[in-house]
Amino acid sequence: MLNHLRLSVLFAGWVTVTQMAVAQEVVLKFHHIWPTTAMAPTRVIAPWCERIAAESKNRLKCQMLPAMSGGGTPAQLVDRVRDGVDDLVITLPGYTAGRFPAMEVFELPFLTNSAEVAASAAWDYLQKNALKEFPGTKILAVWVHDEGYAHTATKHIKTLDDFKGLKMRAPTRLTNKLLAKLGATPVGMPVPAVADALSKGTIDGFLLPWEVIPGFKLQEMTKFHTETHPSKPAMYSAVFVFAMNQSRYDSLAPDVKAVIDRNSGPLLSKQIGKVWDESQAAGRQSAQTRGNTVWVLSATETEQWMKAAAPLRDEWFDEVGRRGLNGRQLLQDATDLLAKHKK
Repeated sequence: MLNHLRLSVLFAGWVTVTQMAVAQEVVLKFHHIWPTTAMAPTRVIAPWCERIAAESKNRLKCQMLPAMSGGGTPAQLVDRVRDGVDDLVITLPGYTAGRFPAMEVFELPFLTNSAEVAASAAWDYLQKNALKEFPGTKILAVWVHDEGYAHTATKHIKTLDDFKGLKMRAPTRLTNKLLAKLGATPVGMPVPAVADALSKGTIDGFLLPWEVIPGFKLQEMTKFHTETHPSKPAMYSAVFVFAMNQSRYDSLAPDVKAVIDRNSGPLLSKQIGKVWDESQAAGRQSAQTRGNTVWVLSATETEQWMKAAAPLRDEWFDEVGRRGLNGRQLLQDATDLLAKHKK
């Protein structure tokens, strides 16, 4: 009888421990826009998931949902993570036009030409000016991509006049406005839709950084690529956020939260920005290997494009001003932080 009692107690203890262990295993649904072979999943997402699994002794695991396989559209990811449909997402706030006016400052044209520097600046800027734009969401990292350039299928853009008559894809509200200032007809869409739009003739070309090109095989659908002069800021940049559902984070055990905390924040943002900068060479090489033409504008021609785009800043100041924001101060904060982190 005594042995039976001891066995019962031991079994009950084993069940309790087992249940606790199972309860502590957290599977995080990680939803994003890229195919599995693209740069971001292989160099950012997979390594991050491997780190949190290792540091948590496999109590944290990622369930990957690549290429929007979890459902919805890229523009809906910010709501999906806020509402807890997804636990983790990487997306572009700019896919939802006008919804994140404070964070939009980094999408003004001709502002930066280093993703690493801009990522550090964007993290500091977020803490000061834009956290309130992401309720219900814990931002783990924020960054911008490498320099954005113009890519076309049949017409080579060498001068400002060459934009006339072209239907060009842009990722965000401000890049749509930029294309209009440059003389093109802007067509807004997220990157997964670009290949289909090119094949159907809906667009003649697109604005994108080099990083995206190989992942979506867009070098096979274009012939010409136009870069601004390296001494000048890039045409545009777009902001990315790596976000987690706040309630999901809050529900974690303290030591598991600490794993997330160690793998998020300013250092992660800077590291991701550096990865984006390093991706330029491979993206450009994919086009050159195919025999495409890469054209680098002169400094003088780049300045002409900058002059054409300049009115956008005053227009943006007026727009965000009507929403109660001091656009001039927001831009000053952004440029001050870019200068700080460039040193």
